[in-house]
Amino acid sequence: MNPRRANGFTLIEMLVALSVFSLAALAIIRLQSYTIHNGAEIADRVSAQSVVRNRSVEILTDPNPPPLGRSSGQERNGGRNWQWVQEAQLSEDGRFVQIALSASTPDTNARASLNIVRVSAALGTEDFGSSGAALTRQ
Repeated sequence: MNPRRANGFTLIEMLVALSVFSLAALAIIRLQSYTIHNGAEIADRVSAQSVVRNRSVEILTDPNPPPLGRSSGQERNGGRNWQWVQEAQLSEDGRFVQIALSASTPDTNARASLNIVRVSAALGTEDFGSSGAALTRQ
C-alpha cells in the first residue's frame, strides 16, 4: 500500500473541491436574490393590476360613461399610493367609449394597463341588455 494515498486528500484536491463548492454556493445565493427580487416585482404588478381592474369595475358599473379625454387620480392599494390614468375616446361609429387605463407607483417600476369598452351615453341599455355589454341583435 502506498503511504501517500492512505493519508487522505492532497492540498490541491482540497482547493479544487472548495473552489467548486464555493462557485455552487455563490450561484445558489445569486439565484435566491434574483428570486426574491422577482417575487417582490410580481407582487407590485399584481397590486397595479388590481388598481386598474377596480377602476374598470367603477367605470363599467357607473350608469354614465366616463368623460372623454384624459383624467387621472390616486388610489391606495397594497399599502402604497397608486397613480391611475384613464383616456376615454369614442369609437369610430360613436356607439362605444374606449377607455385605456394604466396604474403606476413612483417608488417602484410596477405598471399595469387595461383597455375596456362600454356603451356610450347616446345609446340606451335597451339595445345591449341591462349590463351595457354589447349583445348581437337579429
